[in-house]
Amino acid sequence: MRDRAKPPRAGRLHFDPLLLATCASLLLIGFVMVTSSSLHLGVKMADDSLYYPIRQLIHIGLGLFLGSCVMAVPMQVWEKWGPWLFIAGLLLLVIVLVPGLGIRVNGSVRWLSLGGLRIQVSEVVKFFAVIYMAGYVTRHQQALRESAYGIVKPLALFSLACILLLLEPDFGSAVVILCIAMGIMFLAGARLSQFIFLLAIVAVLAMLLVYFSPYRLVRVTSFMNPWADPLNTGFQLVQALISFGRGEWLGVGLGSGIQKLFYLPEAHTDFLFSVIGEELGLLGVVTVIGLFSLLVWRTFQVAIAAENAGQSFSAFIAYGLGIWFGFQAFVNMGVNMGILPTKGLTLPLMSYGGGSMMIMCCAVALLFRVHSEVYEINVNRPKGKSEWASA
Repeated sequence: MRDRAKPPRAGRLHFDPLLLATCASLLLIGFVMVTSSSLHLGVKMADDSLYYPIRQLIHIGLGLFLGSCVMAVPMQVWEKWGPWLFIAGLLLLVIVLVPGLGIRVNGSVRWLSLGGLRIQVSEVVKFFAVIYMAGYVTRHQQALRESAYGIVKPLALFSLACILLLLEPDFGSAVVILCIAMGIMFLAGARLSQFIFLLAIVAVLAMLLVYFSPYRLVRVTSFMNPWADPLNTGFQLVQALISFGRGEWLGVGLGSGIQKLFYLPEAHTDFLFSVIGEELGLLGVVTVIGLFSLLVWRTFQVAIAAENAGQSFSAFIAYGLGIWFGFQAFVNMGVNMGILPTKGLTLPLMSYGGGSMMIMCCAVALLFRVHSEVYEINVNRPKGKSEWASA
């Protein structure tokens, strides 16, 4: 990292057209597919076919509003408040476990109700984790590169967060948060040998958690051969694979899918990608994968531009967001396609859900803020010294 440059003054906000178009496309396709996959469910649950689409539209509207608030805050403020935000996230993880406060759904206590909206606490913690970790590696980059203590210190807090998440239980979010932390530390210059050692420890602990937890072990074994028990433990994956098989090249047509009609569980949330595969076919699947690839690539380009501009904190924020978007999207799509065991992770910017949608909009807005400040720095540089072309 180069020496940190003086942050720009607050002024006009600048949007990256490609990033904006990519995120808007994911939001639009996601809303259309949530509508298609939930019309019948709305009739069953609330006697209103538009029940879920209207609520999702509200989620997107609230997400855009909160995102505009996030984008209005300078990066130096986020850097200053990062540790306190992460502590607030840990408190939320404790509060959700208090009997009577957390909302239990399908055996897991992961949600808090705020103004009639269910907020999944783990999504908030992911957002705060990126901010805290970016600030930590910015302040302690030399210690991170020279000693094991620089790596172990932040992981102690993240381990506490993971323990609280496992008590919900939410194994998927715990893995995502650890992935964000370790990814940022690796990009900040952590020693490869120490990083591999920690990665091995995390892998062993994950295997032990699976082995000693009966329901997780069932998920893994059913994932290995879902057809062994297609009506029970392998039901979700079998129905998801049938969805992809029916879609073929161009799909059965928007709204014409059959699997979502009470065959495919959680079709509008965790298994939305399977509905896309059935109704839009290989073309729709490749389009969504391409959009997420473009999002991650552009996010890393923004991070590189921030690094070149001397904005270390902003660069690590962008790196962390890119890891988050890419890893969570990969896990969700991998689960839908049968290459990973079932995990309750949403498809970013697409799946139905109030907390997930609003936090993802805030995360994208923070990325836009990074781009805007770096753009301002490069515009104000003497002619011939701008490094924004790299992004």
